[in-house]
Amino acid sequence: MKEALLIFLAYCIGSIPTAVWVSKYYFGIDIREYGSGNAGATNTFRVLGSKWGTLVMIIDVLKGLAAVKLALLLPYYVENDLALTNFQIALGMTAVLGHIFPLWADFKGGKGVATLFGLVIGISPWTALCCSGVFLLVLYLTRFVSLSSILASVAFPVFILVIFNVDNNAYRVFAIVVALLVILTHQKNISRLLRGSESKVPILKYRDRKRKRKP
Repeated sequence: MKEALLIFLAYCIGSIPTAVWVSKYYFGIDIREYGSGNAGATNTFRVLGSKWGTLVMIIDVLKGLAAVKLALLLPYYVENDLALTNFQIALGMTAVLGHIFPLWADFKGGKGVATLFGLVIGISPWTALCCSGVFLLVLYLTRFVSLSSILASVAFPVFILVIFNVDNNAYRVFAIVVALLVILTHQKNISRLLRGSESKVPILKYRDRKRKRKP
């Protein structure tokens, strides 16, 4: 019964539609009606700029982290590492579902990448740090948040299964599912990347302009 209540709470936390609320409160618009139509950090970067995109991304990451930490409210999980990790995965994934299908925003949310990242931070900080390195490197080189997210998610099971060799079958399966989920939710982005029509985020745009001016 307590687990069910915490899972519902995790869903409510994940359902906080950060991008929607920020766009409506500060700009009088619904972010889902602009750009890619997605209520996530990437579209916020595109439509509202890096300042607001960063704010949305941080809050969405914290949603996943907060959901995972709910497991610590039950003493049984604090004393059992394997059960703790498995329950944290359940809580975190519930928060991700809440982000994708938010209760507070007509069940039309974002893709859940930032909230997934918060989940990973809460369970495996070193893995999260490595995935962050992949994300930031790709973002620096390309300015495509979608491509950065996809490659970081693909790197996630590589770190879990190969590099860190985590001895938890549920976590290993979870890592593979995460990579597949991110790829699945980015099908339109992949199509735009292949067509060369994917939008870049405004960060580092001055660097790219200087490169274009060079002979």
